[in-house]
Amino acid sequence: MQKLISELKRLYLHDFHDDEQLARHLRGEHTISVDLARGDLQRAIVIDFHKAEGEQHWLRLCDVANAIQQELELPAPAVSVSGGDSYQLWLSLAQPLSPDQARQFLALLHKAYFEDEIIDLGRTAVELPPCQHVATGLWAAFINPSMGGALAEDLGLEVTPSESAQAGFLEKLDSISAEAFQHALDKLQAKHAASDSVPAPLPLSPTARPKQSHHVNKPTPDHLLLKDATLEDIVRHLHAMGIEPTFRHVLKD
Repeated sequence: MQKLISELKRLYLHDFHDDEQLARHLRGEHTISVDLARGDLQRAIVIDFHKAEGEQHWLRLCDVANAIQQELELPAPAVSVSGGDSYQLWLSLAQPLSPDQARQFLALLHKAYFEDEIIDLGRTAVELPPCQHVATGLWAAFINPSMGGALAEDLGLEVTPSESAQAGFLEKLDSISAEAFQHALDKLQAKHAASDSVPAPLPLSPTARPKQSHHVNKPTPDHLLLKDATLEDIVRHLHAMGIEPTFRHVLKD
């Protein structure tokens, strides 16, 4: 449990110290809402992709996640199912931002890549995976991006996800450095420079100003999301969750 808590705090939680409360939440004993903007600083940005016909929510998430990595040159985001009605992308920030700065970045990202998706730009209170969704009883969990399409209908797990597997997904992820964030912000502002609706840029807080360097973290092909999973991907993911799959072959007449 401590490994999972450490990874969640490393990536998403700023100034959060109640490990016991978080542990109860992660065990499904008492689901809580965690505010990502604590003390007027925010360590993570979460994007919801609500269930749509024809698994369009999964295809849209793939498009946005790949654009974040390929076009904006940011590290791979985490992918989760909410246990309710949505997929989620999780962007981790190495240097906390003000909620206004995070909201502006999300607004530019939204306008650039998924403007037809209705989202709450100001939402910072989230049910941090893994946890049990109160209304459905399903588990919110971080998932392997290569097989996320297999969960497009239920958007949650029926069994408690493995703590070690959840920590394993997260330990491979990097936070967005201040330099990489500024690089992506500049790209988004340039992309929308001709639009009068784009808000004026907000100055970065002193703690979030990038160091002078020309290096930008670039994604490798292994981090890109796949719309379809192979059978090996599915079996590997099920084993990571402690599930032994069985397969039935149906003969056609």
